[in-house]
This record gives sequence, C-alpha cells and structure tokens, in this order.
Amino acid sequence: MATQMLLEAREAPEAIARQLACGADAFRDLGARLRAQPPQAMLTVARGSSDHAAHYAAYLVMARLGRLVTSLPMSLVTLYQSRIKCDGLAALAFSQSGQSPDLVQPTHYFRAGGALTAAFVNDTRSPLARSAEWVFDLCAGTEASVAATKSFIAQLVAGARLVASWQDDAPLHAALARLPEDLRGAAQCDWGAAVEALRDTDRLFVIGRGLGLPVALEAALKFKETCAIQAEAFSGAEVQHGPMALIGEGYPLLVFAPRGPAQAGLLALADAMRGRGALVLLAAPPGTPGANLPLVQTLQEELDAIAAIQSFYPMVEALARARGFDPDRPRHLRKVTRTQ
Repeated sequence: MATQMLLEAREAPEAIARQLACGADAFRDLGARLRAQPPQAMLTVARGSSDHAAHYAAYLVMARLGRLVTSLPMSLVTLYQSRIKCDGLAALAFSQSGQSPDLVQPTHYFRAGGALTAAFVNDTRSPLARSAEWVFDLCAGTEASVAATKSFIAQLVAGARLVASWQDDAPLHAALARLPEDLRGAAQCDWGAAVEALRDTDRLFVIGRGLGLPVALEAALKFKETCAIQAEAFSGAEVQHGPMALIGEGYPLLVFAPRGPAQAGLLALADAMRGRGALVLLAAPPGTPGANLPLVQTLQEELDAIAAIQSFYPMVEALARARGFDPDRPRHLRKVTRTQ
C-alpha cells in the first residue's frame, strides 16, 4: 500500500495545475506594484522546507532582477525586539500551514510599519495569511504526511510566478504553464540506483549550486527526517573548503547538476570525487557523462530544479521504507511546528 508521502508527492503536478489556474490577477497586480514601486530592501520569512523554497525565490529575484534578498532571522523581531526599518521594504513569507508565531509576528510587524507583505501559504485562513497584505494560495490541497512534498513544490512555483509577474516575462510564464506536464514526467524518472546505493549509509553530502542549492537543502532535510541519515547540503563551491576533508573511499554524495551556469563546475566536482573513490550519485539530464539519476528538462532551465525535486521525492520515500522507517511518521516530528 502506498504511503501518504508518496501519494502526495505524485499529486504535485495536479496541485501545480490548480495553482496556475488561479491567482493570476493577484500575481499580475503584485508584479505591476513591484515594477511601479521597486522595493529598496527585500526579506524572506520562512522555516524548514519553506525556507528552502524561499531561498529559491530569493535566488531567482537576485539573478534576474539584481535586487538583494535577505533571509530574516525571525528572532530579531520575536525575541530581540529589533526595530527594523520598514520604509521601502518587501517581506515575502512562505509557509505550508501559516501557523508558526515566528512567521506571523514579523509579518504583522512589517505590515504595520508600512512594508509590502506577501504570504505564499497553503491555508489562506491561517494567522499568517491574515497578517499579510497580499495572500497567494499554494493550492496544494490537504497534505497529511509530516514530510512536505507537493506543498514545497507549490512554493517553488509560487516564487517563480512572482518573478515572472514582476518581470512580465512571457517565456517564463509559458514555461510555468507547461510545468505540470514536465512534473508528471519527472515523477516517473527511475532513481532506483540511489535506493540501492544508500540503503545502508548513515551519512551523506548533498551538493547543488545556484538554483540547485535550495533543492539540495530540501533533499538533505528529507534524508534526515524520513531516513535517519545524517545528510548535509553544501554548494559545489563551499564543499571544497572544510567539508572536503571528510570525503574518501566510498563516501556517498548526491550531486544535483541541472542545466545552467553552475552545471560545468558540478560535473567537474563529481568527476573529481569519483577519482577520490567517493560513491557519486549524479542527477543530471540524460546524456550527461557520469549521470546515473535522470533529470527532466523544462522549457526554462531556471525551472529544472523544480522537476529535480519532483524526481527525488519518490526515491527518498522508497529509501525510507527500504531502511525500515515509516516516512509518514518521522520520529519526534509533527506536521505543524510552532516556534518563537
């Protein structure tokens, strides 16, 4: 019998189709507002998987629009009562449940101070949604498994929609429109080699860079919570500093190498690690030398990372079961986490 996690991961293409079918007016209006009144500063407000999705949106904004985006340490507001200036600020909050006080309180503070606030949330009646000026429904539907899957993908798409609307970019909008089809293909990719390779491991590096780093962060989190593997995520540049000392014969690495400016360096890193004797699982488009985990290519390479995580989720669910765990009920975790 399929786990809830697997069923929900496979529902992502339909969830994205629902999201793309709604909210177009709000995205268009926010895009027009951002063009007319460009923010002087930008923050993301998020935790856990949602923070990884926020990282993706932030990178896309910085890469395409040249505007710096900072991930807010929420304790500045919730614990230290810092008086952050709100003039010209845009604060983007990402959450599945919209329940955690350390997202709600800063969003309320920023809005009261005159900042532009937007919440990308799966529950539009949540406290976070009520705290923000602009609210965007992820349309992921009910997600019962503790491990977020389709809601994470929905947040990635929402971030890309924000950027497409801000730039009024027709090619990116067109690529997003075809994304449900791409995700259906990605969900069927055979990543069985990773299950066999990682069945007995207790530690792992997950490597990405650029727009691929947020999915590496998300993958490392899923390895921890569903498989009890001590997985750490690094950029392809950062891993070559201190962490490199750990990599030797048989050390497992999962390298996300979708298309884009970072790919050549990631492929070179994978090749070098093989030469060191490491066990390298390389996720890359078919035909890439050394690739043993296939990646679907979308209409815009900046969306390839979204298809990559869609392929990853069924694999990590199967790996959890192969290791004797129930991926729907990770140890010591709950679906909604409320932190201050």
